[in-house]
Amino acid sequence: MTTTTAGRPRWVDDEGAALGEVARDFFQTEVVPHFERFDQQKHVDREVWLKAGALGLLCCEVPDEYGGGGGTFAHEAVVLSEQARAGDTGLGLQVHSGVVAQYLVIHGTEEQKARWLPGMASGDIVGAVAMSEPGAGTDLKNVRTRATRGGDHYLLNGSKTFISNGAQCDLLIVVAKTDPAAGRNGISLLVLETAAAPGFRRGRTLDKLGLHGQDTAELFFDDVPVPVENLLGAEGAGFGMLMRELPRERLVIAVTAVAAMERALEETIAYVKTREVFGAPLFAMQHVKFELAELATIVRASRVFLDDCVEKFCAGTLDPATASMAKWWLTQNQCDVTDRCLQLFGGYGYMREYLISRLYADARAQKIYGGTNEVMKDLISRTL
Repeated sequence: MTTTTAGRPRWVDDEGAALGEVARDFFQTEVVPHFERFDQQKHVDREVWLKAGALGLLCCEVPDEYGGGGGTFAHEAVVLSEQARAGDTGLGLQVHSGVVAQYLVIHGTEEQKARWLPGMASGDIVGAVAMSEPGAGTDLKNVRTRATRGGDHYLLNGSKTFISNGAQCDLLIVVAKTDPAAGRNGISLLVLETAAAPGFRRGRTLDKLGLHGQDTAELFFDDVPVPVENLLGAEGAGFGMLMRELPRERLVIAVTAVAAMERALEETIAYVKTREVFGAPLFAMQHVKFELAELATIVRASRVFLDDCVEKFCAGTLDPATASMAKWWLTQNQCDVTDRCLQLFGGYGYMREYLISRLYADARAQKIYGGTNEVMKDLISRTL
């Protein structure tokens, strides 16, 4: 087992547990009551970002000299777990804190970190990363967005789609080709400050199967000037940086997958113990007991695997193949468990007023973004 005697994972210390309580209260008071409105407007209010920042829930892993929490990935995972358990997928913390901030911490210059990270930690700056294109999703080496050097700036041309936080982002890491003839060695990462950027245009906020409260947008670049000093890392080093950081993104997804399926199971157990069918609680039926026993076993095994991965990541020993295993297997379990839980709700499970409906719809994207599960299996097979 990977839990302490107190029932929490070994990677959650007392400080992490206290942070979790703050996060739990924040999501229950500032986010959950507004689900319907956020879903309708396809984004959370900017004030929510500011409130999260004021409570220290943004950029927990960013060093305190740059305004962050000065913690570890474990602290980030605690906040993401509480968000998933609350049923929230609108506030784009996975991308903002879990991905963008860490690109800046690991690959940014001192000037870049001092300029952007404090605002990300406070919520004044919302971060996003633009990888996917209409013709290039998981296959990043085939991106068509171009960044052409001209004096002290690059001119950015192209388009991106499926960009989380895209409609609200103030800071955007753009994956672009600076040398189209060099293949993967011609990919660079440019940081675009979106406010009043000439030639930058946001397209529609996409209408999705789930994740209704999360803004996911199309973005367009027409001769957008990006200062040379906004290049992240070295020119042509972008693909290597992406490959280095993708295991982190996949572990972030795995963290939310386990927390969400745990909540789905809890909701279902509570429901079947109160819902009466043929004069007795649904839980009294042997089939229901057996179904829940199977689901509880899957969820427990998922938790054990995840906790081992988080511990290894914090120790710097989590390999990319295992991160890919965690991403595909845990998101597959999330979808399977949530589907079987919804079935036990009967017709009520199909109603959006029930949390299980939200958990079901939001789970499906987890098998797609961060690299599809089919790609995860291909990556794993290369190590066998």
